[in-house]
Amino acid sequence: MTNPTSNFGWQMPTSTDLVTDLPADFETFGQAVDTSLADLKGGTSGQVLSKASNTDMDFTWVTSDDANAIQNTIVDAKGDLIGATAADTPARLAVGSNGQLLTADSTAATGLSYQNNFAAGKNKIINGDFGVWQRGTSFSNPANATYTADRWFVELDGTGYTRTISQQTFTPGTAPVAGYEGTFFYRWNNSVAGTGNTINALSTRLEDIRTFAGQTVTFSFWAKADASRALTVYAYQQSTGGSGTVTTTVGTATLTTSWARYTMTVAIPSLSGITIGTNSNLQIRIAMPTGTTMTCDFWGMQMEANAVATAFQTATGTVQGELAACRRYLPAFECRDGAIGYAYGTNSAVYSFPLDVPSRVAATGLTITAGTTTQAYALNSPSNVTPTFNTASVNNAAVLVTSGLTITAGQASRLTLSGGTFLFTGCEL
Repeated sequence: MTNPTSNFGWQMPTSTDLVTDLPADFETFGQAVDTSLADLKGGTSGQVLSKASNTDMDFTWVTSDDANAIQNTIVDAKGDLIGATAADTPARLAVGSNGQLLTADSTAATGLSYQNNFAAGKNKIINGDFGVWQRGTSFSNPANATYTADRWFVELDGTGYTRTISQQTFTPGTAPVAGYEGTFFYRWNNSVAGTGNTINALSTRLEDIRTFAGQTVTFSFWAKADASRALTVYAYQQSTGGSGTVTTTVGTATLTTSWARYTMTVAIPSLSGITIGTNSNLQIRIAMPTGTTMTCDFWGMQMEANAVATAFQTATGTVQGELAACRRYLPAFECRDGAIGYAYGTNSAVYSFPLDVPSRVAATGLTITAGTTTQAYALNSPSNVTPTFNTASVNNAAVLVTSGLTITAGQASRLTLSGGTFLFTGCEL
């Protein structure tokens, strides 16, 4: 037994050993092997073999979550990801909020962060931030179906109420979403409840009834109230000019006295059984309590083809884009620099207004905002006049003056409006 193995030092029989010594020699050899391999014995399913120390043949069985592997405990919630804060340094990245996107971010510890998803076009509601008020900024006891903020109209009934719809301005730092401080929100105030109220609703319409048909959508908005106020949101697929109307309850919410975001996800039905007509649309109605005094504030209306609510974004993504989208339904001109026209007879002239945005349909009427002076200049001599609607196409509108002018046929004239706006009506759904 003077023939040790070179790697482990096990004693083995030599060629000069007596045959009678072999049993004892093999016992010594076997015992050495058994002792050396003792650490390899045992373990349970799923464990792995790991070095216990730098000593030869010193092993231990451990679970796969060993010190040199990424630990199971590094993740502790659904959606967690594993990133790195430095070389060979794994770290947990907690899941973001619903609808957020994972973005490379060198300022974050792991080099990654979740950011809000801002994408123009996802929101199909125009003027969802109530940034455009071409008709005015306050409406006292508006009649049913009156448009207030652009693209938003009231639905109401009853008698003896006192109701005011108004544009409100966020106090800097109090807007529900950072970055929107200084912009507007929509206020509905019933200071006298009245009687016979069965509907008290704020509504808008999406021009194409096919919008969202057969899709899962999420409607979201920010709101607060003077007290706990329950409301219900409905979607009406209305085949105006065709046949069939489908009503879908989008969801319910109970407002509190603090700004909060409310989200509702619903499947919009397909158009099976509906015949589409000229003005078929998808109407969104927010029905509030009836027959009571109350104040409800709204902002950030969004409807998107998504199973979760993503970060609020206006329909076009820009201020000028929202204004242009609104003017598709309500062409407007301040006309301080004047509209050019011509006299087609004594004391009569027509003035043309090329539309900067083609209207949805040709306008059918004219409204001039209150408290303004309209003057026509003929041969540079101003006269106070009262224009009336003349005619329109989707690209142009014209007004007519038939009194107050001193003019002859063929003369040029200029029409100005001081402090107000020409609104060409009849283009809304």
